[in-house]
Amino acid sequence: MITLRAIGILTAIALALHAGMTFYGDLVRPNFRASDLFSGEIPPDKAKLAAAGSLASVSWDGDLLANHAAAMAADVLHRPSAEAGGRASENKTAQAAVVAALKVSPIRPALWLTLGTLQAQAGETVTPAVKMSYLTGSVPIDVALSRVRTVTSSAAATDEEIKLLAQSDIRSALASRSRYEPLLVAAFVQATPQGKSLLLETTKVTDPRFNEILRRY
Repeated sequence: MITLRAIGILTAIALALHAGMTFYGDLVRPNFRASDLFSGEIPPDKAKLAAAGSLASVSWDGDLLANHAAAMAADVLHRPSAEAGGRASENKTAQAAVVAALKVSPIRPALWLTLGTLQAQAGETVTPAVKMSYLTGSVPIDVALSRVRTVTSSAAATDEEIKLLAQSDIRSALASRSRYEPLLVAAFVQATPQGKSLLLETTKVTDPRFNEILRRY
């Protein structure tokens, strides 16, 4: 009987702790998703990031981990340290947070692209992360355009599977060319030779007039 009471008390304590952590997680979880990183949303301030980080280090809440990692990445990408060493350290820390979130909740295409974007900033290989962003689901058009920029400006543009997948992103943007034409042109200007070829090959079939515009740059 004493053993059963002890088990009951321990179970009640565990449930209370879980409920408390869940409630606290709802309070401190950044209202910032990975897709917001690519749509120009401003990341939370560092105080809110620190509060969420204290819980994220012991949490298995996929949404909390993903939102916190995305906010950290946005902070690194939009508010980088003035020193090269600081930028490198912040990038590594943000990458670690993204990887931890993806281990718990891997079906997050925008978060995979976030990892690739951080890797690109650090001069690392982005192909695996970008490929996972395609294979784990669909994304909003803003994310798709950012993915096009990442693909066409990196070695990912040499991967045959990614090239086929990226064509879908490009065609989606071309469906609303009046809105996204400047971003596609900017992607072309920043692209590697392989990235330029990918954009030219896709637009030649899908939108010959826009293909002619790109060839002027």
